[in-house]
Amino acid sequence: MVKIKKFRYIKLLAAVLIIYAAVLSLPNILKLLYPIEYKETIIKHGQINNIDPLLLAALIKTESNFEPQAESRKGAKGLMQITPATGEWIAKTINMSNYEEDMLFDPEVNILLGSWYVKHLRDYYKSSFELVFAAYNGGRGNVDKWLKDKNLSSDGMTLDTIPFAETKNYIEKLRKNYNIYKFVYKSEAFNL
Repeated sequence: MVKIKKFRYIKLLAAVLIIYAAVLSLPNILKLLYPIEYKETIIKHGQINNIDPLLLAALIKTESNFEPQAESRKGAKGLMQITPATGEWIAKTINMSNYEEDMLFDPEVNILLGSWYVKHLRDYYKSSFELVFAAYNGGRGNVDKWLKDKNLSSDGMTLDTIPFAETKNYIEKLRKNYNIYKFVYKSEAFNL
């Protein structure tokens, strides 16, 4: 009987130690699943545009999973999945004279344009996370139209309903990814 109790105690202690080790290594495991590639570029453009670099990393994770050559079936390109028309518009707006569409596959250029666009949308929508990223995914014209629709927005400033399932799911996924990035990298120097 004493041997059985001792064996149970050892098993319980081993289980507690395994769980403790797993909890301690959880951030390291999550770093494999939620990496931050192009860290210096993300930090630089986060600082320039006053955007949390972890939000930019979460956005890139959501958009392309850090694949610089990613291209959507709608033609969005690069890390932050910028459409050629949006890339051209941003480049003209920020006076980037040498812009060419293939530059959207260059991580530095893509993050520069994408982070500027997030700042532009944040300023336009007065910092509303939901509106900014609904516009980033579904288009600013659509979001503006939704805000004018009383069935979708009761106050004209927030969305009660997002009619595009893809955009609604996108915002939820981005928010989840952002929360994970904040949890995993909270102790690292990403502050602006």
